[in-house]
Amino acid sequence: MNLRDLAAALGAELTGSSGEEEVLGITGLGNAAAGHVAYVEGEARLGQAEAGPALALIAPLALRESAKPLLRVRNARLAYARALSLLGPAGGRLPPGVHPTAQVGADVVSENGAAVGAYAVIGDGARIGRGAQIHPLVAVGRGVVVGEESVIYPNVTLYDGVQLGARVIVHSGSVIGSDGFGYAQDGERHVKIPHVGTVIIEDDVEIGANVSIDRGTTGATVIGQGTKIDNLVQVAHNVKVGRNCILAGQVGISGSVTLGDGVMLAGQAGIADHTNVGEGARGAARAGIMSDVPAGTVVMGMPARPRGEQLRIDAAARGLPDLVRQVRELTRRVAELEKRLSDSSD
Repeated sequence: MNLRDLAAALGAELTGSSGEEEVLGITGLGNAAAGHVAYVEGEARLGQAEAGPALALIAPLALRESAKPLLRVRNARLAYARALSLLGPAGGRLPPGVHPTAQVGADVVSENGAAVGAYAVIGDGARIGRGAQIHPLVAVGRGVVVGEESVIYPNVTLYDGVQLGARVIVHSGSVIGSDGFGYAQDGERHVKIPHVGTVIIEDDVEIGANVSIDRGTTGATVIGQGTKIDNLVQVAHNVKVGRNCILAGQVGISGSVTLGDGVMLAGQAGIADHTNVGEGARGAARAGIMSDVPAGTVVMGMPARPRGEQLRIDAAARGLPDLVRQVRELTRRVAELEKRLSDSSD
């Protein structure tokens, strides 16, 4: 692909070049190489980009001039992602068909173009959609549905009855459909509550490595369309996650929580059970969300409070050492004054 073709594919305005130069790949500034197109977000790193060997730069429309050719777009980061899809290294797709070492149960339906890798196990009655990729050592339970063009990476476990939509990506080590953490008390004994529900993963969801999503006690745990889940996230039983949510690393969501569409939770945020988080709300890193959050609200802290309130608390906390010294000094002076008054009255 030459620069002109790449610009057309990205809907970019090409400046500073005739467009005939061949593009060898897409790169970041830190590892730019000759013949590659790099990505800059603005003026701050333009000098570094121009000093490097990159052939051209994907840049925002606000960046008017450069010593290098520019592919100017409205959203440079989005164009960078699309360019990587076009010219980045091809992912390792499995050839269609079932590997001889895979174990496939009875009444399994594997549609055209689906692939099942080495030593994968597919339970009875499972359905593998068109073009889906089941990588080596994946365990697919009975009655599981894997939608078309979904990719399940090695060592993933999908328990019985789990349903995955189209174009779902599940990274290695994740477990979907395990029992929730539910017990009834019988004196000193903890009696297990059976979890007979399921998990529904809607279309275009991506699930990171070592994520645990528990099945519903009854009913379903649901991950909404387009949601992206980072590594090491825990989603408990009967949680309902809306569409296009972002759950960053080590987020923990307790049972029966509901997240509205577009909710974003930063790293290590936690939510107490039966809590509702409204559409478009944000939880900062390590936020401890103990009560309902209205739509569009940004919360932070432990327990989580609206952002402005928590920032005022943090500012006040920074002044506590001085406040303690002042109180000690005032206490000393009051004690001296009381002594003087007592002496004078005698």
